[in-house]
Amino acid sequence: MKIAQVAPLWERVPPPTYGGIELVVSRLTDELVRRGHDVTLFASGDSQTLAKLESVYPHALRLDPKVKEYAVYETLELSHVYQKAGEFDIIHSHVGVPALPLASLVNTPTVHTLHGKFNRDTQAVYLHHHHQPFVSISDAQRQINLNYVGTVYNGISLADYKFVGNPQEPAYLAFLGRFSPEKGPHHAIAIAKQTGWKLKMAGKVDVVDQEFFEREVAPHIDGQQIEYLGEVDHNGKVELLANASVTLFPITWAEPFGLVMIESMATGTPVIAMNLGSVPEVINHGVTGFVCQAYAEIAAMIPQALELDRHRCRQHVAENFSVQQMVDAYEAVYQQIIQDRIGKNGRIHAAKIQM
Repeated sequence: MKIAQVAPLWERVPPPTYGGIELVVSRLTDELVRRGHDVTLFASGDSQTLAKLESVYPHALRLDPKVKEYAVYETLELSHVYQKAGEFDIIHSHVGVPALPLASLVNTPTVHTLHGKFNRDTQAVYLHHHHQPFVSISDAQRQINLNYVGTVYNGISLADYKFVGNPQEPAYLAFLGRFSPEKGPHHAIAIAKQTGWKLKMAGKVDVVDQEFFEREVAPHIDGQQIEYLGEVDHNGKVELLANASVTLFPITWAEPFGLVMIESMATGTPVIAMNLGSVPEVINHGVTGFVCQAYAEIAAMIPQALELDRHRCRQHVAENFSVQQMVDAYEAVYQQIIQDRIGKNGRIHAAKIQM
């Protein structure tokens, strides 16, 4: 198949530090190439991929202070993609709402993976384009009535995550994620202080979350009990998770997937999380971690989490969240969408749109 993968320009593919969507796009794209597909990746110009790379900007926008209007470059990227629509059998969009209007103007089908949560502002747009094919990344994500063609869980390569059977001493809890209210770093700090555990935290602070970080997180960082590692690279992330006794996932929102959970379990470290969004689909309760109803319960479950078999944590990821399983599922989705389109319209000769 000739496949276009469309990634956000905000981060490089794969991300050098934090970036769940871009990591998934990277693993998906490269595995499709290994399987013999003709893949073009539309992403930032500094992206690294086995596919053909096309870009409208030389590097990730998040790290460029000169960029003031992200939507301008997003529009350029999508214009570029859909002017070339006739070159592909299918377009796979990971950018959400902005691709929806353009996708309806060409014959080449676009499948949209939903990487985020619906809100009042985006829901109306998705419903307006509800007939287009959508992939959810968890069943819990399906909060509105769209043309879902499958649920495909995000996948990672176990080879990228070393296994640690005996976490380092002195023991600590881990938190990895954006420092935003939704991810619950303030709850992780409260749990550490309540239980007396050392807490190591890593992740990025977006501009929109800077005030929250300064108010709710920074005052508690002492370099002793509460340690902030900044925005770590992949190796730093693996070291943080693999050597932890337990990873905390004290989210406050309906997480669509939560890549941190499977990354932690891949290293052998169990996860204790709030029962929101995808959490009960990702954690095998009582085997690879615990799904809790309250933040106080997270603290109470730490002793039991220490007794869990770390090998079972890694096995759970291998059996349910591998790159191979993810790409198998997407290949089936692509074939289904293409065959459905052929069944309705005959052999597709996609028309380019004029922009």
